[in-house]
Amino acid sequence: MKAILFTVTNDLVYDQRMQRICNSLAQAGYDVTLIGSQNKASASCTSQLFQQKRIRCLNRKGFAFYAEYNIKLFFHLFFQKKADVYCCIDLDTLLPVTFISNWKKSKLVYDAHEYFSQQKEIITRPRIYSFWHWIEKTWVPRIPNGYTVSQSIAEAFEKEYGVRYKVIMNAPLLHQAAPTHKRETAPVLLYQGAVNHARGLEYLIPAMKQIEAVLHIYGDGNFLDDAHQLIQQNNLEDKVLLMGKADPMELRQITQSAYLGLNLVEPVGLNQWYSLANKFFDYIHANIPQVTMNFPEYKRINDAFPVAVLIDQLSENEIARAVNSLIHDQEKYQQLQSNCASAATQLNWQNEEMKLIDFYNNLLG
Repeated sequence: MKAILFTVTNDLVYDQRMQRICNSLAQAGYDVTLIGSQNKASASCTSQLFQQKRIRCLNRKGFAFYAEYNIKLFFHLFFQKKADVYCCIDLDTLLPVTFISNWKKSKLVYDAHEYFSQQKEIITRPRIYSFWHWIEKTWVPRIPNGYTVSQSIAEAFEKEYGVRYKVIMNAPLLHQAAPTHKRETAPVLLYQGAVNHARGLEYLIPAMKQIEAVLHIYGDGNFLDDAHQLIQQNNLEDKVLLMGKADPMELRQITQSAYLGLNLVEPVGLNQWYSLANKFFDYIHANIPQVTMNFPEYKRINDAFPVAVLIDQLSENEIARAVNSLIHDQEKYQQLQSNCASAATQLNWQNEEMKLIDFYNNLLG
């Protein structure tokens, strides 16, 4: 049985994308291991078809965390049984995985979940950017085997680094059709995912003053403290609720019960501009329309399956206008909702996993 080992820096419990990838490959007959980080606040891992390993770290963020995690990861991989394929997800585990795969003469795969060096929190900090961009431009051209989540990132990588990566979108599993949403007197708007900078929350939260609805925010991240302050400053404690993290199964039920979803991204950096967020597909599969950005990948899909109201810029007024159009125009809302059901039959993991399995079958012969 061929062994594939994946490495991430995040905790494994909430990583729906890697759970899908690893379970699909395990079902296809591969011996799959996923390695991530662990801290004192980490919840217990749920049982999966693949092996899970978490490396405990004293540091939780910043350079100290990455340094500690990568050193521990290197030694863990060094002393473990050789895998046939080592796959690093994004740049933040690339160095130890590259060194180990070369040392053990195994195949190396790069999974570009992000255009890593082009994230806002990186390109707006020159020293940090120079470090990550150096890693990217030095090593990605040496890794011909890889895949990414959007056509735009694949095209950018081919132009910039000369690699032709496959596109495997991060679509959810197609389950039984989500129930058709019934209009409630106080619609619940949903934001799910990382509560980070560049996700439009500094505009979304104040925009709620113009919207007759309640906003539930599920997730955690580096903007959480700012979100608390914005809620208090705008006296929105009764309209904007920070709900914390939810496990994937619970979040799927929560998403289906929402009225509409929000997927807002600040257009700073190519990573944001080329983004195709997990939540975009999650809202489609939950059968709820959404408000999202008029960026290349969202427009590409929305032209084929109109499931969203696209906005050209992030501002309180623009967000409020788009959300209110779906609250007050029920004919428009129902049409988008109907389109979600059609889109889900095409944009799902059952289709994407076939590309994933073919990739590894071809790689391993």
